[in-house]
Amino acid sequence: MSLRSVKQILPTMPKHWVGDGFHVHPVFANKAFTNELSPFLMFDYATPQHFPPRKPGMSPRGVGTHPHRGFETVTVAFQGEIEHADSMGNRDVIRPGDVQWMTAGRGIIHQEFHSDEFSRAGGHFEMCQLWLNLPKKDKMTKPKYQPLVATSIPAVDIHDTLADIIAKSGTGGESCVTESVGKVRVIAGSFQGTKGPASTFSPVELWEVSMSENATVDFPFPELYSCIIFVRRGSIEIVGDGDKKSHVGPQAVALTEKNGAIVRIRSGDPDTSILIMGGLPLNEPIAARGPFVMNTWDEIAQANRDYQLGNFGS
Repeated sequence: MSLRSVKQILPTMPKHWVGDGFHVHPVFANKAFTNELSPFLMFDYATPQHFPPRKPGMSPRGVGTHPHRGFETVTVAFQGEIEHADSMGNRDVIRPGDVQWMTAGRGIIHQEFHSDEFSRAGGHFEMCQLWLNLPKKDKMTKPKYQPLVATSIPAVDIHDTLADIIAKSGTGGESCVTESVGKVRVIAGSFQGTKGPASTFSPVELWEVSMSENATVDFPFPELYSCIIFVRRGSIEIVGDGDKKSHVGPQAVALTEKNGAIVRIRSGDPDTSILIMGGLPLNEPIAARGPFVMNTWDEIAQANRDYQLGNFGS
């Protein structure tokens, strides 16, 4: 099978605050809300940051009540805790390793704060949030909440490519031991026959990948899907068609061509951590303003009216 090549590497962008609790890199930057990323829309990553214990009388850090319509938010907690509440009555604490998958659909209001426990104790906080578009036919679906706890997300061992194993062994491959060089946590979609727990409205892959130093792994990926690789920690090299190599450093993201069914990744650092994501492009118009993502500007105007009239709940 042919290897996917890198189309473009988006550099690390300056951080900005979302509320007073999330200091984030806008990972997609000027590519956000474009068909090039479909079905994904936006990606914010909060690098590890230490927050001191909350002083008596201070409110928790975070983002107060705000609405959404027409898409889904996917929050992955690496360190620290997030406390969630919404107009559907859901209340939850997202802890390290957990994923929160919230379908805004026809309209939801929610808030996100550092949890009470984390606020009292302080500590390191690290998370990311993705916005995932909904197909036109599902934009007005009933809001839904999927709390994916760490223990429900399966992990699959990964191994060096055969060519790399043979080269390292120098034996022609007869006595090679294919030891694990990392793991894939399958959040959505599937990897090597293991399915992730997230329920999606269109075909989506979302994998959290850890790799040891100097490992080379072939990741099968559907050829018609968009494929995006984000480096959370460490650095990688993506080997594309014709042995073309592209280096991707920490907090940078690679957009790939749809020219192959294998993504070959070499890790350059110990304890490399990446996210691999993508899906079948929706090929539908995108109209986005503030917390609403629809297909037309008339639908955006209607979303504003519905929110002002209290049709999103409270």
